[in-house]
Amino acid sequence: MLHPKRKGTLTLVLGGVRSGKSQFAHSLAFELGHDDVLFVATAEVGDQEMLQRIELHRRSRPATWQTLEQTRGIGKTLAAMPSLPAVVLVDCLTLLTSNVMLSEDRAQDAVHDALHKENRDSRDSFIEAADASIESRLGTEVDELIQFAERHCVHLIVVSGEVGMGIVPEHSLGRQFRDLLGRANQTLAAHATATYMMVAGLPVEVCAIATTVQQASSQLQATRTKEIR
Repeated sequence: MLHPKRKGTLTLVLGGVRSGKSQFAHSLAFELGHDDVLFVATAEVGDQEMLQRIELHRRSRPATWQTLEQTRGIGKTLAAMPSLPAVVLVDCLTLLTSNVMLSEDRAQDAVHDALHKENRDSRDSFIEAADASIESRLGTEVDELIQFAERHCVHLIVVSGEVGMGIVPEHSLGRQFRDLLGRANQTLAAHATATYMMVAGLPVEVCAIATTVQQASSQLQATRTKEIR
C-alpha cells in the first residue's frame, strides 16, 4: 500500500515460530541502513531460557547497531528522540502485545484481590473493563508506531508473529492474546508500505498478491458471466 504523503516507510514482517522472520528483517535492515540501524528489543527477561534467547539475538546482529530496550511506549519514545538512524527495527510486536497484557494483569491482580469478597457481577464488570483497557492500550501502541513512520524520514521495520493459523488456545488468556495480536497485525498491514509473510525462510510479499473485496467481487462476477455464456 502506497502513502504519497508519508515521510518514511513501514514494513511488516510476519511469520510463525522459526519461519525466518527475524533473520529476514535483520538482513533487510542491514541492506537499507548498513550500520545506521536502531534495534528496538521488546523482550523482558522472565526466566533463564528468555535470557539465553535474548543473548543469542544480541550476538546475531551487528555490533555497530544501536540497541534500545523498550517494552512499551515504543512509538512515543522514538518520536521524542533528538536524532534518528536510517532504519528502526522493532523485534517484535508479539512480545509487545504480551508486555501490554501482563502489565495490565499485574494491576488486575491487586484490584481483583480487593473485589474477591464482592459479588460476581462486580468481578465480571471489572474483567470486562480490564479487557477493554488492554485492547485500548495495545491499539495506542500500534497507532503510535504508524504515526512515527508517517512523520519521520526513516525505514521502520516491525517483526510480528502469525499466531492465528494453529489450534484454538485452550485457555482464555491464550485466546485473548491470539485475538489481540491478530487485530494488531491487521492494523499494521493496512498501513504498511510492504508486508512480508515468511514461509519456511522464504519471504512472500503479501501486498503484491493481495486483493480487495471489490476486485474479488468483479472477478467472480466476470467468471459467472463467462459460465452463463
